[in-house]
Amino acid sequence: MGWASRGSGRKRKASCKSSSAITPRDEALLKAPQPSAGLRTISEYLPLEGLPIPVAILRADRVAYANPALTALLGMSQEALSQLSMSDLLSRFVPKDQAWLEPRYQSQARHLQAAPTDLWLHVRGVGGKERTFHLRIHGGPGPGEQTVVLVDAQDEDSMHQLISALVIAASEMMVCQNEQEVLERALDAISAQGFFASIMHVRQDAFVYGPVRHDPEAIKLIERLAGQPLSAIRYPRDSTPYLDNLIHQRKATFHPDLNALMRRFFPAELAEFHERKHPGLKSLDVPLFVEGQPYGVLSVKGGSLTLMSTATLELFAQLMSGALENVRHHQRAQERLAEVTRLQNELVAHERLTVLGEAAGVVAHEVRNPLGAILNATALLKREERLSAVGHSAVTMLEEEAIRLEDIVRDLLDVVRPFELRPRLVHLGDLARHTVTLLQPVAEATQAHVSVEEEAELPPLQADETLMQLALSNLVRYALRSSPPGGTVRMVLARADPGFSIAIEDQGASLTHTDTQRFFEPFFTSRNNGAGLGLAVVRRVVLAHGGEIKASERPGGGARFEILLQNVGRT
Repeated sequence: MGWASRGSGRKRKASCKSSSAITPRDEALLKAPQPSAGLRTISEYLPLEGLPIPVAILRADRVAYANPALTALLGMSQEALSQLSMSDLLSRFVPKDQAWLEPRYQSQARHLQAAPTDLWLHVRGVGGKERTFHLRIHGGPGPGEQTVVLVDAQDEDSMHQLISALVIAASEMMVCQNEQEVLERALDAISAQGFFASIMHVRQDAFVYGPVRHDPEAIKLIERLAGQPLSAIRYPRDSTPYLDNLIHQRKATFHPDLNALMRRFFPAELAEFHERKHPGLKSLDVPLFVEGQPYGVLSVKGGSLTLMSTATLELFAQLMSGALENVRHHQRAQERLAEVTRLQNELVAHERLTVLGEAAGVVAHEVRNPLGAILNATALLKREERLSAVGHSAVTMLEEEAIRLEDIVRDLLDVVRPFELRPRLVHLGDLARHTVTLLQPVAEATQAHVSVEEEAELPPLQADETLMQLALSNLVRYALRSSPPGGTVRMVLARADPGFSIAIEDQGASLTHTDTQRFFEPFFTSRNNGAGLGLAVVRRVVLAHGGEIKASERPGGGARFEILLQNVGRT
């Protein structure tokens, strides 16, 4: 990463000065005494000042320049380093490798440019702690100079770890069904590599926590200080400028000292806990955008993170954003498919009702008149005194079948005729009890019992009383005929936001999935002697009131129907 010529070094220096402020160290370098002609000024090494990795310039067996990252690593100023010979440097900072490195250096006529340019060294830093570095040597910016770059092995390890997390998450996020699952899989992959990770969602003017993989003690401390669960905490965007800047700049940010950042923006107790429990913690934060809009911030924390991990994390964030967009596309496709299916079903139902309406008109005209004549004749025959017992039984049976046929014709007309609502205040309890009274003959015939349970102080409902009576009668009649002898039909009336709930349960045969989907279609029936029209009428009445009806299995066996209604006719 050296510069090939004096000119290229100056060009880099100019761009560096234009993009960042001059530090006190920069000013000292710029004010340093200028050497004689032919020697490079120290100020020309300014482009190396801001690099996060240790860099040195060697000239004539001495350190001509050491950037701040190197002086911090070795715990020695640049002036002190420049006084040490190569042998002194090796014995002090590379003692483990001095035995083989110094002879090699000397055998190359003390000229590093001819030495191997790719070495692994154990460097002793501040406090005597040794770390493994990948040493790379390049041509220097000037004649007789060499650029020495030290890349921490941990830096490469962190990149490999993040790349491993990316590969693992890539395969897993492809099968996610919702956004939460994408985030959970991504954080699990990062956490498995030994890093802390979290998602901060953008919610209008605040940041809120999403999934988190962090120290449980730290999470408990945050919740205690905030006085609420982590998921409920909101950070106004103006109180977290470092996060807000991420969104505006749309690029990742590396924090080499996370604890220092926490001291500025978080409660002292939390900052002190982190500094004590996780010293040397670093952070990489990258913004997430989904479909071009701010989604949140992915934050990864760990002691081995470096600036060199930024590109990997940005790629990881792009992968997450793509997976989130993919989930949204699938959800929209499913919603559109459901809408198309609904419209198709409505079209089919409308066409069926049109055909059924035409047929119903013919049936009403051609069947009702003969039925009326038959019922009149049976009434006269029943008053005939000379009619034998067998004849009387036959006439009664004829009358019952004629009445049943008339009911079918009436239901058929109810299925197809348009309803004109005449809403008024209706007390559901009174309506339910009146229905039970009307159906008492059916209850006696089936030997079943109907119970009504009404919520206390249930307010009146604005609805069409006649049509609601028709719907309840059909439902209760169906439940009675489905119940076994001695069974109970239970009707429960209650409030249900934002209106009312009417639930009717029987103890008959359990429903199948197909039944619950087709129960309210005209002519569909689960009974051998049913016409399949009563429940279709119920559905039309409920829909006319803007309500909803659902069929499901009753716990313990049987069927459960629930009508959900809102008040109609009010402005």
